[in-house]
Amino acid sequence: MTPTAKEQRFFAVAAAGFVAAAALPAFDDGYWLSMGITIAMYTVLATSWALFSGPTRYIALSTAAFFGIGMYTVGIGIATVPYPLLVLAAGLIGAALGGIVGLATLRVSGVYFVIFTLGLAELVRQLFTWVQTTMGTSSGLYVLVDTSERLVYWQLLALAAAVYLAGWAIGRSRLGFALRIIGDDETVASHSGINTARAKVALFVVSCTFAAVTGAVLAPRWNYVEPTNAFSAMLSFQVVIMALLGGAHRLWGPLVGVIPFALIWDVISAQAPNQSTLLLGVAFLLIVYFIPHGVIGLIEKQFRRRSTGHG
Repeated sequence: MTPTAKEQRFFAVAAAGFVAAAALPAFDDGYWLSMGITIAMYTVLATSWALFSGPTRYIALSTAAFFGIGMYTVGIGIATVPYPLLVLAAGLIGAALGGIVGLATLRVSGVYFVIFTLGLAELVRQLFTWVQTTMGTSSGLYVLVDTSERLVYWQLLALAAAVYLAGWAIGRSRLGFALRIIGDDETVASHSGINTARAKVALFVVSCTFAAVTGAVLAPRWNYVEPTNAFSAMLSFQVVIMALLGGAHRLWGPLVGVIPFALIWDVISAQAPNQSTLLLGVAFLLIVYFIPHGVIGLIEKQFRRRSTGHG
């Protein structure tokens, strides 16, 4: 399907932004490159989360589970399997597990789905911890790969581009149309002949796949992977907060939340590390209460008021 003139302009701006972002390592290979990796990582995770949760309005807290599975896929196989194949394997494993989890859980909604996905991440973390402490010699794995900060950064940028292209294609497809109807009213969608379970599972699989591949790409940068950091619940909450802050109903909305939140959170983590969990909870409450549709929602609301002559 040929892009519209508006979409062509958007792609041109996005391509220019991508080229500018890709040039970052040429100007700085220290703090700002490290921050660029963080922003690129959360852009992939928050945008892929929004691909599913944005149209369906299902709040998934399972990002850390699939991110950690991607990391452990690389950690377990790096001694015998080439790294690029492990990244591919992480995506396939993430997709398969996402399909299984989706089939088992996406018939429930609301708070039940939120609780289940949070419990899933904790279950996976405890399972990996038990396996390693019972059958292994340590609680973590060394991931030694000949790579560099700039290579990891470029890989994450490429992954971010793939997420946006996937989101654009889904938004223009029958699947995207079905999911928007599901988000408005799932009962109406089912009575309209839409296979709601299949549509939700399909997009959940896409989201899980990107989360697993992101974990696989970042595993060499961390060098040492263990359950406490690979399956951190903080990661899942940060992804949700960033997506909601920007606006999960728009494809580029999460990026608007990722950049400022990542920069501010870096300062908070350095200045008040012991209060970071508390501040994360406060941030979540403030966003949900004051800007439930994100920054993008506020901007769109102002444009609507001006176009109708109010405000």
